Amino acid sequence: MMSQEQNDLITRIGPATPCGKLMRAYWQPAALVDELEGERPIKPVRLLGEDFVLFKDEQGRYGLIDRDCPHRGADLAFGRLEGGGLRCAFHGWLFDVEGKCLETPAEPANSVLCQNIKQRAFPVVAKGGMLWAYLGAGEPPAFPEIDCFTAPDTHVFAFKGLFECNWLQALEVGIDPAHASFLHRFFEDEDTSQSYGKQFRGASAGSEMPMTKVLREYDRPIINVEHTEYGLRLIALRQIDDERTHVRVTNQLFPHGFVIPMSTEMTITQWHVPVDDNNCYWYAIFTSYTKPVDKVKMRDQRLELYELPDYKSRRNKTNDYGFDPHEQATATYTGMGADINVHDQWAVESMGPIQDRTREHLGQSDKAIIQYRRLLRQEIAKAEAGQRPLLALDAASARGIQGPATMDGIGPSRGWETYWMEVDVKRRRGAPWAAPVPAEIAAKVPHLTAAE
Repeated sequence: MMSQEQNDLITRIGPATPCGKLMRAYWQPAALVDELEGERPIKPVRLLGEDFVLFKDEQGRYGLIDRDCPHRGADLAFGRLEGGGLRCAFHGWLFDVEGKCLETPAEPANSVLCQNIKQRAFPVVAKGGMLWAYLGAGEPPAFPEIDCFTAPDTHVFAFKGLFECNWLQALEVGIDPAHASFLHRFFEDEDTSQSYGKQFRGASAGSEMPMTKVLREYDRPIINVEHTEYGLRLIALRQIDDERTHVRVTNQLFPHGFVIPMSTEMTITQWHVPVDDNNCYWYAIFTSYTKPVDKVKMRDQRLELYELPDYKSRRNKTNDYGFDPHEQATATYTGMGADINVHDQWAVESMGPIQDRTREHLGQSDKAIIQYRRLLRQEIAKAEAGQRPLLALDAASARGIQGPATMDGIGPSRGWETYWMEVDVKRRRGAPWAAPVPAEIAAKVPHLTAAE
């Protein structure tokens, strides 16, 4: 358990908070690129507890500026795209992507008022199908050369969804290997050939055994946690028999992301981005190491659950997440359908807007949660002291952050330590794009053996 003060420290992300200062040291996903397509590319955005308007001007440049017009506070999200920027619908004041006031048309012709007006503006870049904003001071950090940023557009797909809870409890589900054996348990296995785009529904590498069977029948994983240059590596071991062990390698990507295997051909890199203290969006990039991503199928699958324009789940607390007691008794552990995003949403939202960690009791299976919270407090202290926190990179160091390696497979009980690396390296070397092999992995598996 922790004190209320400690809980506030690691959950509150407003501009004046220590954790908010840490979060502003990084690029943050602000929207999907798709959200600014169409006839009117203007979108209100609430991010890290502040309100902005995101827009694409007539030249195709992206801008993020404060949502309230500096004239008399009208909502710029209802503005007009014209004249090289975003024009307020109240009195016609015009702002470009850098926040510069270009015109104050209601003023006298010789007025110099607009020369003294500057709206707060923030850098925006498109990467991996998402629009990223930097809300911090000084020069933005460089992006690491991780797979989802290295792969070509044909091999990545981006999506998002809203959780009505604090970002931290949403993230902690993703770095909890034990919960999948329960929260995502299916009582019967499906045809793994129909698993495209669905997490935990395919077969593990090196086996025809469905992942649903692995999770259901081997529910006491041994969890190893390693500190890395990007955050944490999690290795969950489920021993099948004396000769075989299921190995699942996932990663915590600091500050609020994780990288996990979705299938033998695809990974998910996902960030839990604070809207404010009580809400967050998960933003995910799905990266394929084989054929191009079927983006139409992936999008259609997800739009069965999520409604536009806010990407809210159709199954939510207002309808008990679709809970069916008969299904819970016969088909799934939760009784909330087959989409694991619904399971996760129920789990994290049921904790309340901000989980009361003064009442929790952690066990050995929570070792990654414990390690991450220590890391988070450590990096908050760094940011408070004016030091560069973990993964806030300069251009030179960014080139050294590659991968990270992930895998989900059944290998030898003796030798699993190199088996998982071999599986990851083989997949990278066979990719149709230049998927880099992380240096620490390449040095340990110069030759492929068991994975071949």
